[in-house]
Amino acid sequence: MKRYDLIIVGAGPSGLSAGIEAAKKGLRTVVFDENEKPGGQLFKQIHKFFGSKEHRAKVRGYVIGQQLLEEADRAGVEVVLNATVIGLYQDKEVVVKRGDRIEHYKGNAVIIATGAAENMVTFPGWTLPGVIGAGAAQTMMNLHGVLPGKRVLMLGSGNVGLVVSFQLEQCGCEVVALVDAAPRVGGYGVHAAKVARTGVPFYLSHTIVEAEGTDCVTGVTIAEVDSTFHFIPGTEKHFDVDTICLAVGLSPMSQLLKMAGCRMVDDAKKGGQVPVCDPYGRTSLPGVYVAGDVAGIEEASSAMIEGRMAGIAAAEYLGYIGKDEMESELASLDKALDGLRQGMFAPQNRGKQITETEEGIEVSQNLLLHGYVADDELERYPGVTHKSGVHPVIECTQNIPCNPCQDACKKGCISIGAKITSLPIVVEGSECINCGMCVASCSGQAIFLVDEDCGDGTATVTLPYEFLPLPEVGTKGKGLGRDGKAVCDAEVVSVKSMKAFDKTNLLTIRIPKEYAMKARFFKAV
Repeated sequence: MKRYDLIIVGAGPSGLSAGIEAAKKGLRTVVFDENEKPGGQLFKQIHKFFGSKEHRAKVRGYVIGQQLLEEADRAGVEVVLNATVIGLYQDKEVVVKRGDRIEHYKGNAVIIATGAAENMVTFPGWTLPGVIGAGAAQTMMNLHGVLPGKRVLMLGSGNVGLVVSFQLEQCGCEVVALVDAAPRVGGYGVHAAKVARTGVPFYLSHTIVEAEGTDCVTGVTIAEVDSTFHFIPGTEKHFDVDTICLAVGLSPMSQLLKMAGCRMVDDAKKGGQVPVCDPYGRTSLPGVYVAGDVAGIEEASSAMIEGRMAGIAAAEYLGYIGKDEMESELASLDKALDGLRQGMFAPQNRGKQITETEEGIEVSQNLLLHGYVADDELERYPGVTHKSGVHPVIECTQNIPCNPCQDACKKGCISIGAKITSLPIVVEGSECINCGMCVASCSGQAIFLVDEDCGDGTATVTLPYEFLPLPEVGTKGKGLGRDGKAVCDAEVVSVKSMKAFDKTNLLTIRIPKEYAMKARFFKAV
């Protein structure tokens, strides 16, 4: 039986982060993962992360995955793939299935970072080929280059449903509708807004009645639900689709911890059955730790910090560092994690209906009900300003922990301040130089550079664009409003693609000046 100082189960963001911290402290560390590639969910996340520099903000998920693998390799972490951990027993004995072999390992400490599994919902036809989890669709697109379908209905308006809907559109699928039984959009407003302006309609307080088809999905019927989630007769709507994506939440994969005898608790706010643990991942069993979604569903940014915490705590438990060193490092990580757990989407606010921002501004009801901020709501937000010449218009309307725009602007045009969840403002008296870094750096694609009056009856809008093929200069089309409907004629006058933009292209369109504050997307005709 082979022994390690630390055995980690799961090579996702939390497991790799834990292994890196532990190996840096001198622990002989191994990470087991059942997949053929390490990195967990990171390598199918092509969007840019939120947070600040210390949270790897504005970096795409798959790049973060590459960075973690490189760090783990330099630190000397042993990563064993195609290795399914099937047992965690007394004295921290770990049983691993590799091919046809069953292998036994002993760890002086163990960190479980197994993540979470997608939830499913049942309805007539839910077992038909073509009904898949949103995560499965993301894996098909972003890891294997396979189109999940041509016409897709998405069920679920949390961040997963919103992000995957946008990525489906990016890969050439048509998302015919985004549906949720809840009465309000569940994910970040900026994610919803970028989906809405591509033309995807939102149906809140609706859910699936049935999937149609014999051998595979050929259509779907949805209907409105009342406050008790019963169908309202006469509200049925039919869509011809070949794919139904389900983004209805995640459940922690905590089976190994239960097997080992950890004290467990059912906590709906954390996603289901989770181990009882302290803020640093210590469970009720000495030397057994948890990190990431297995301890409660959060974002990958939080999981990475939790992994680092568990790795440091395990190092102290095994005597590789002293208590003072541990407490100093954990205090710093505590602060970083606390920053991510603030704002409207903080864990303590789950299930609450937030009506005002931290600044006392009324939350956009149209955003919550339809996925986009209405024209008559927009002006109340501090990032929306008017001046002559090119200037930033920041349509960030919720308190989300994120500040790359502030760091990106070298001229100090944008400020969030010391509190990472504050709404961004355009600094009075600042001078925009039209570099576009703020547009490219915004993880929510919520910043636009606008010249409201070019002097000839036209205006220009520079917007983030992550679709292929890129329109060429001179391409004529339509400027789409925040609701995805055509509002005016538009012509592409500039296309910028730079390494510093990290694959977010800047598309500048010329439009009639009366639509300067309305046109937010471009569609060639």
